[in-house]
Amino acid sequence: MFKSCQNNVLTIFFKYFMKFLIRTFIIILIFTTSNFANEVKVFDFTETELSNLEVRKVRGADNKTIYTVGSNENGNFFKAVADNAASGLGKELKIDLNKTPYINITWKIEKDLAGIKENTKKGHDFAARVFAIKKTGATALSNRAINYVFSSNNEIGFNSPSPYTKKSIDNVLASTKYGLNKWITVKANVKEDFKKFHGLEVNELDGLAIMSDTDNSKMKAIAYYQNIYFSAN
Repeated sequence: MFKSCQNNVLTIFFKYFMKFLIRTFIIILIFTTSNFANEVKVFDFTETELSNLEVRKVRGADNKTIYTVGSNENGNFFKAVADNAASGLGKELKIDLNKTPYINITWKIEKDLAGIKENTKKGHDFAARVFAIKKTGATALSNRAINYVFSSNNEIGFNSPSPYTKKSIDNVLASTKYGLNKWITVKANVKEDFKKFHGLEVNELDGLAIMSDTDNSKMKAIAYYQNIYFSAN
């Protein structure tokens, strides 16, 4: 009799314990799925991806920036070495800015471009920059862009039109004045920035590119890009 009651108690306990585990698992699954659904990764930072990415050399540049893959405890990254060079890695992709308006960038500058005037044609180089691109016409020249930069000379928050075209705005998210040779993670609301700088209501982004360039200053820069993605907040 006692053994029968004991077995019944154990059966009931096991039944409710399993229900608790299942409910907990469902909650965790929903939370995790929701987080992933609200994040859009841009680059995988692999050798395969690097070999497939379109490398765009800037017109008039003497050399191409050299991009390679590396890794650390936080995963893979692209290393960029620009020695009197200018070329970017571009990727066409659709980003719903109503769902994921924030761009998140983790990057580092090992060798910066101290002393140049970045908002002039002779000094318009950045050790690291990330372009958010919106197609607004039939050709690439008609596109609008927010150029998120890791500056070597200007303060965080400084912004100005590119000296080559007012359709691209340089917006400083990080500066080597405060973070040379350190990994830094930054965030910006791309949807709000297109409204602020271009007066455009942009619901969908059309592409993204990274570039380290020194073709104007004829100097050398070394930069690293890691974990670039869009998020809901």
